[in-house]
Amino acid sequence: MVYLKNKFIYCSTIILCFCLLGSSLSAQQIKYTNGNGSWNPDSLGNHRVLVQFTGTGKIAKATIPWRRRDMNPEQKRIIVQDVKTGQKITNVKTVDINRESGTILFEPVSGKGNYYIYYMPYIYEGPNTYYPKGVYRKPENTATEQWLTAANDNMPLNCLVKEIQSINAFNSFYPMEVIATAAETKNLIDKNSNKPFLVFPEARENSIRMKNDLPQRWILKGLQNLFVDTALRGEYLAFQLGVFALHDIDDVTVSFTDLKNKQGKIIAAKNISCINTDGTKYDGTVFTNKVNVAKGQVQPMWCGIDVPQSAAPGIYTGKAIVHSGASSKEIVLQIKISEGITTNGGIDKPEDMTRLKWLNSTMAQENTVIAPYTALEVNDTVISFLGRKLFLNKDGFPAQVQTFFTPEMTSIGSKPNDLFTEPVHFHFLDEAGKQPLQWKTGGINFIKKEPGTVAWKCTSTSVALQMDVNAALEFDGFLSYTVKFTALEDVNFSDIMFHLPMQPEFTKYMMGLGQKGGNRPDTLQWKWDVAHKNQDGAWIGNVNAGVQFSLRDENYSRPLNTNFYLQKPLVLPTSWGNNNKGGIDIFKKGKSILVNAYSGSRNMKKGDVLYYNFNLLITPFHPINTEFQWNAKFFHKYAAIDTIKQTGATIINIHHATPINPYINYPFIEFKKMKDYIDEAHSKGEKVKIYNTIRELSNKAYEIHALRSLGHEIFSAGKGGGFSWLQEHIGDDYIAAWFVPALKDAAIVNSGMNRWHNYYVEGMNWLVQNVGIDGIYLDDVAFDRITMKRIKRVLTQNGHPGILDLHSANQYNKSDGFNNSANLYMEHFPYLNKLWFGEYFDYEKNNPDFFLTEVSGIPFGLMGEMLQDGGNAWRGMIYGMTNRMPWSDNADPTAIWKLWDDFGIKGSEMIGYWSSNCPVTTSNEKVLATVYKKKGSVLVSIASWATADTAVKLNIDWNKLGIDPSKATITAPAVKNFQPARIFSANEEIPVEKNKGWLLIIK
Repeated sequence: MVYLKNKFIYCSTIILCFCLLGSSLSAQQIKYTNGNGSWNPDSLGNHRVLVQFTGTGKIAKATIPWRRRDMNPEQKRIIVQDVKTGQKITNVKTVDINRESGTILFEPVSGKGNYYIYYMPYIYEGPNTYYPKGVYRKPENTATEQWLTAANDNMPLNCLVKEIQSINAFNSFYPMEVIATAAETKNLIDKNSNKPFLVFPEARENSIRMKNDLPQRWILKGLQNLFVDTALRGEYLAFQLGVFALHDIDDVTVSFTDLKNKQGKIIAAKNISCINTDGTKYDGTVFTNKVNVAKGQVQPMWCGIDVPQSAAPGIYTGKAIVHSGASSKEIVLQIKISEGITTNGGIDKPEDMTRLKWLNSTMAQENTVIAPYTALEVNDTVISFLGRKLFLNKDGFPAQVQTFFTPEMTSIGSKPNDLFTEPVHFHFLDEAGKQPLQWKTGGINFIKKEPGTVAWKCTSTSVALQMDVNAALEFDGFLSYTVKFTALEDVNFSDIMFHLPMQPEFTKYMMGLGQKGGNRPDTLQWKWDVAHKNQDGAWIGNVNAGVQFSLRDENYSRPLNTNFYLQKPLVLPTSWGNNNKGGIDIFKKGKSILVNAYSGSRNMKKGDVLYYNFNLLITPFHPINTEFQWNAKFFHKYAAIDTIKQTGATIINIHHATPINPYINYPFIEFKKMKDYIDEAHSKGEKVKIYNTIRELSNKAYEIHALRSLGHEIFSAGKGGGFSWLQEHIGDDYIAAWFVPALKDAAIVNSGMNRWHNYYVEGMNWLVQNVGIDGIYLDDVAFDRITMKRIKRVLTQNGHPGILDLHSANQYNKSDGFNNSANLYMEHFPYLNKLWFGEYFDYEKNNPDFFLTEVSGIPFGLMGEMLQDGGNAWRGMIYGMTNRMPWSDNADPTAIWKLWDDFGIKGSEMIGYWSSNCPVTTSNEKVLATVYKKKGSVLVSIASWATADTAVKLNIDWNKLGIDPSKATITAPAVKNFQPARIFSANEEIPVEKNKGWLLIIK
C-alpha cells in the first residue's frame, strides 16, 4: 500500500480467495480504489463495486466479498448501474446479503462489460441542513416477474469483481474497516483458546477503528510478536497495541522496558507511555483510567515513544508488555532512530499522530496573574484584588465583599460598595425549626499566599457536626468553597440553609434560576430540576457590584450545552438537592435581600459526610475598556484583505467552513494558507482571529479514531446517526453535531472536562507561534475557567494581542436547559475582550435591563456587539454596541464607525443612562440617553423603548458637560440607515420613532 500522508490517497491490491461452489471463479483479485468523487453520493451512497460481466444472456450473477462493518446490510438497498450508459438497471435480484458477502443478479442491458453495484445508498432527512439525519434506503423490487422467474439463484457466477470503490479516499474502509469473516475469527480463537487475549501491534497510519470486528488485515498478517518502525530524533512516535479479548478482561495496562541499541545507549522506559491509562488531566492533576474489554471486542491501546533529541541514531530494541490480571503478552519493539532531528516532537505533521502527546500537556497551568489583573494582597483577614476586597469571617466564609468601581464602570474609585448586610452563613434547624448548633471555630489558616491564588482552611465544630472549610480566591475574583460537614453523632435536621444577605442597592438586577436577565423580582421561589434545567445558581447585582453564586457538591460534572443539555444534564447535588427537596428563595428580609438556599429535612448518621460546595464570582471584573471598543472594528468573513480594509474594519474573524479554516474546531489542516493570509493582513495593519473552540470536533481531525479509543473521555455517549460518514466509520455511541454540506465536515460532540483541553491549549500555542493568529473567536464553549486562563496565557505571551470574543446563541430554551448565556459563561468573562450575544436574542421586544445584563456585558467590565438580524442599531449605541459585519442584510455598522471617527469618540468618557451622573436624560423614562463626553463636545445616544412614536425634550446638565448652553448647538449628523441630518435647539422636542432613536452631537 502506498500511503501519502495528509492526502488520504491509496492504491491497494489484495488477493481474496473464495471457494465458490459451482463456479469457475475460485479466486479473484480485488482492488480497493478511490472514486475521486465521480458519482453523487447523496443518491447512490459512498461505496460501490465495479464488476465485469463475462457471460452471455440476460442474467448476470456476481458474488461480492465486501466484508462490511455495517450491521444488517440486507436492510439496505442495492443499486446497479450500467457503466457504458449510466442507466440504472431495474431488473435486479439479491441473494444471501450478509456482512461478509452478497450475491446480486441483474440484467446486463449492454451485454458484456462493466457495471457498478452501489450497496449503501442513503438519503438525508431533517431537522435541517446543518444537522442531517442520514437514512439508508430500504431494499426495493423493480424487477419484472418474467425476469425474476428466469433468474435462477443456483446459476453459475459470470461476473468478475474488479474493484471496491469509495467516493473518495477519506470514505474508504480499507484496510482497517474490512472485516474478518466469522470463520476466520473463529479459527483464530480456536488456535488460541488457552489465552485470555491477543495483541496485534499496529502502526500509527492505520488507526484501529472497529470495536466489534477484527480487520482482515490482522488475519492476513497473523499474530505478530514484533513491532518495527522508524522515528527521527526528538520525535514523538505513536503506535497501537490492539487488544482482542477472548474472555472478559479487566484493568488492561501496558508497561515498557528501556529501549537499547547495540552500543548500550538507551531510550528510557519513562519516555514511553499509554494514553489510554495514564496521563495528566486538564487541571494538571494525575489522570488514570481503568480499561476493561468485553469478550469478543477490540481495544486499541495508543502508546507513544518520546524520542530524546540526544538519542544516538541506530536500532533500539525493548518490550511493550500488555497486562490484565495475572496474564500478560510481550511485544518486542524495534525502533530505528534516524539521523534526522526534529526540534518540535514532529508536531508539524499531525497526520503522524505526533500531537497525541499534547493530551498530557501541562502548558500554562501555573496560576500566574493575567493582565489587567493585579496580584492578590493579604492584610490580616482582608484580601485585596483589582477593584475589590474580600473580608473573611472567623469561620472562613465572607464577612463582607466590597467593590470600588464607579457607576459608569469606566474606572475604579475610592468609595467602597458593600455587597452584604451581614456575613455569609449556614443555618441548621432541628426538628422544631430551631437552630441548636453552637460552633467553635479554630480560626483561619492560610495555606497559600501567591500573587494568583490565596487559599485558606478552617475547621469549626459543634456537638453534632464538624465543618471543614477549604477555600481559595483567585486574582480575577473567583472564590471557591469546599464545605465538608461530618456528623459526629446521629442527628436529624428539619432544614439546612445557606444565606447570602445582600444590600438592596446591589440586588437591582438578576439573571438565572429561570429568570431572564433584568430587574430582580420582589420574590423568587425556585426548585431543583436538573433533568430539564441547567440551573444551579444565579447572578444578582448592580452595574458596579454583584455576585454570581453556584451550588455544587463533590460529584459536580460540567453538563453539555448548546442544544445538547438534555443528553448530559447536571447531576443533582446530594447535599443541596436532597432528592429534590432543596431549592432557593429570594426575598426581602429586614434590611437585606436574602438569598436562602435550603435543602430540606434530612437525617445524618454518625460518620456521614455531606459536601455543601459553592462558588462565588465577584463582579465586575475590571472597568470597561471603551478604547478597545472604538478601535476594534470587526469583519466576520473570509475576504480579500484590501476589500476588508476599505470598510474601516481592523480585526478579521475567520469562521470555520472557509478556505483557510475549513473544518470546525480543527484549524490545522490548511494552516499554510492561513499563515499566508495572516501575514498579508499584518503587513496591511489588520489583525486576524480564527474560529476555534471546544464543543464539537470535526471528523477530519487526524486523531479522531485515537480519541475514540479513550471511551467517553473525549466524546460524549449518544445515539449516533447524522451524516453518513459518521454512521459508516464511527459506528455508534456518539452525538452528531454541526455539519457543513459543501465540505462534508461532520462533527461529533465533545464530552465534559477532559484531556482534549490540554491538546486545545497546545494547539492555540502552536497557532500563535507558527501561524500568527491574533486571538480566537469562541462560538459557545464547553470548557471551564481553568482552560480559559491557560488559553489567555498562551495567546498573550510575548506581546501577542490574544483577543478573545465569545458568541453565544440564546441558551434560554428547552434544549439548553433554560439557562442564560451570560450566566452560563460568566466564569470566562474575566478573560474576554468582547461579547457577541447573539443568535436568537430579541433586540426589539426586550427591555433595557435585559440589554444591560444579558447582552451588553457592562456590569462585568465588558462591552459587546449585536448579531441576530443585525440587532437594533439605536438601542445598541446606548451600550456602545454596533452589529456584526457582514452577517445579515442590515448589518453594516460602517456609517456609525464613520460617525465615531468624525466625532472623535476615542478618548471620550462613556456615561451610561444607568449612572446617576449621566448629564443628559430625556423627558420620557422610556427613552434613554447615554453620553460620550470629551472636552468641548459630547455625543448623545438616545433610544426608545416607548410603545409608540413619541417626542422628548433633553434634560441637560450643562455644568457637567462643561458647555455654555448659549453657544451650544445640537446636531444630528446624517447616518446611512440610521438617521437623517437635523439640527435641534436645546428646548426643542425631538421626535423619536418607536424602537429607534438618535445620535446627537452637542458642542
